[in-house]
Amino acid sequence: MPWRRHAGAALVHVGLVLAVGVALYPVLWVLSLALSSSQTPEARALPMPHGVSWSNFRAVVLATDSAGRWLFPRQLFNSVAISGATALVAIAIATPAAFALARFRFVGAATSMRVLLATQMFPGVASAVPLYLILDALHLLDSRTGLVLVYATTAVPFAIFQLRSAFEGIPRDLEEAAMVDGATHWQAFLRVVLPTVRPALAVTALFAFMSAWNEFILAATFLSREDSFTLPIALQRHVGEYDAAWGKFAAGAILVSVPVMALFYALQKHMVSGLTAGGVKG
Repeated sequence: MPWRRHAGAALVHVGLVLAVGVALYPVLWVLSLALSSSQTPEARALPMPHGVSWSNFRAVVLATDSAGRWLFPRQLFNSVAISGATALVAIAIATPAAFALARFRFVGAATSMRVLLATQMFPGVASAVPLYLILDALHLLDSRTGLVLVYATTAVPFAIFQLRSAFEGIPRDLEEAAMVDGATHWQAFLRVVLPTVRPALAVTALFAFMSAWNEFILAATFLSREDSFTLPIALQRHVGEYDAAWGKFAAGAILVSVPVMALFYALQKHMVSGLTAGGVKG
């Protein structure tokens, strides 16, 4: 009956609104704490600040080191440069490797995939000690280059797995048709295959960027100077052993989240097509 359909639709919408409210409640708490002048969370049912204050944001953005140097731009640049370079290295190495594993049959292909899968079974922190010794021997501690190499060790295997499935979803007929028209294998790869898997490339690069952007443990292990810190390390510095500046921590968490949200918004079209349709179009 019509009233039953309307009642069912109303219940579904009420359930969705409640689910969205539950998901947004912690975010509203963080925003309320960031906009409050107090550094201590207060037990309130509704996360509403007593007056709006931007002091926590100013304290985070205008922080300086003992020498009086402005830290936030340096740390923001470190995070952007390291995360962007990690994504570029992962895509540059994983793209030809994934294409080779998807298209060609050679000795050791299956073993290579098993080894890559095995590397994903261990957390990155398990290799912190040998990586530290390697970076120390190469004089790459406290450097963006060293941290990019460390992050690439986990980003490249993940990117290969992601892109291999995308390449396998592309019909070989597309490449063969291009080569019939006079294209070489390399030209068919650049002009036919890569444009087809562009959504998968965007999604893989975004995940590689996010993994490097949010990583804290390895960065805190290999970086010791404040001007070389990434934003997650700078964020942790607001929580000490005996006290915690939760207002500054909340403001810093919001600032750290803004670039990732902007990337998600910019790549949302590629993410939907890359996650649902794979690499095949039409």
